[in-house]
Amino acid sequence: MKLWVGLGNPGPEMSRNRHNIGFMAVDAIAERHGFSPWRQRFKGQTSEGHIEGRKILLLKPQTYMNLSGDSVQQAARFYKIPLNDITAFHDELDLAFGRLRIKSGGGAAGHNGLRSMDRCLSGPNYWRIRMGIGHPGQKERVTGHVLGDFSATERPILSDWLDAIAQAAPLLARDEPEAFMTKVSLLKNAN
Repeated sequence: MKLWVGLGNPGPEMSRNRHNIGFMAVDAIAERHGFSPWRQRFKGQTSEGHIEGRKILLLKPQTYMNLSGDSVQQAARFYKIPLNDITAFHDELDLAFGRLRIKSGGGAAGHNGLRSMDRCLSGPNYWRIRMGIGHPGQKERVTGHVLGDFSATERPILSDWLDAIAQAAPLLARDEPEAFMTKVSLLKNAN
């Protein structure tokens, strides 16, 4: 089993925030691949399904970003999922909006959700799908940018991007991270 975690903050007032792009990504995957309805478990919402014959547990921690690791740890421990089978989808300030990078391990780069996961999982050696939301240019504007909603001009691009991620998910399920990243880029740019 693989655990794919979307990082974000709970509540309808935050559902369109840039910080919630991880939630949006796993929602798109669940919808496209016919996963089970979301239910409350592990201090989060979970949905289960199969992609490429592999069982995937999607998780949206409902603990707020700073405590995301508590939820992830509970799910990983219950199912005995090793770090290399955990993937976190999260917002990334240091990438331009619409850019995606994937890597295993590394630092939290100031991201409180990743910092919490690193602490609760006893290390950073899980996969991260870094979804670019762009930087507002000035440090004092970062919080407002991250917790702000996507703009009207960004929303159609975001929709195509999330659809591309969901379409390319079989490559991620097959442990082909580079191919996944390439296919997302090709699909997104085709729209």
